[in-house]
Amino acid sequence: MTIFHLDASGRHDGSDSRKLGRELVNQLAETGETVIYRDVADGFPPVDDLMISGLFLDDADRTDAQRKALETSDQLVSELQAADTIVIGTPIYNFSMPAALKSWADMVARKGVTFKYGPNGPIGLLEGKTAYVIITSGGTEIGSSIDFVSGWIKHFLGFIGISNATIIPADRLARGGDAKLAEIREAFAAAKEARDTKKAA
Repeated sequence: MTIFHLDASGRHDGSDSRKLGRELVNQLAETGETVIYRDVADGFPPVDDLMISGLFLDDADRTDAQRKALETSDQLVSELQAADTIVIGTPIYNFSMPAALKSWADMVARKGVTFKYGPNGPIGLLEGKTAYVIITSGGTEIGSSIDFVSGWIKHFLGFIGISNATIIPADRLARGGDAKLAEIREAFAAAKEARDTKKAA
């Protein structure tokens, strides 16, 4: 089994989302298990006209330049396809997500690859996977009217077929962080138990 671990924080030293993401992955991963890591804060090429034009063509009809423009997107999609479990760690920036996380989503939303259209609307193609999304904040409450991250990312994951997605709030860490960390680690233990059960089935 394979875990895909994504970090989105622009901070490296002192990042709560990075620290908690590593902690969860370390709990979930068995010895010898594959962990694919992606730090989206490292950045991607921009979504430009060449990339967009290539997205709407079959590979046989693409130019070499269009194929080249899609290489990063292809790699990001392959990382998701390879994993049975996905761990995303992201902070809230100004009530929303880091721009790098949105760029990643734009790269992996691929018609005919990660989703398709059926008679009743879009159908996600990355089924059978489990996702855990750790969202950190200093003061923004997850699930409140000013949280524009948790609902969006759960909807997006469902759109590409990952409907089994759990949001793990690591919010308001500036207010009583110790009690919040205890709740987070309970959620980590539940995630570990669920994955062990799935592996044993």
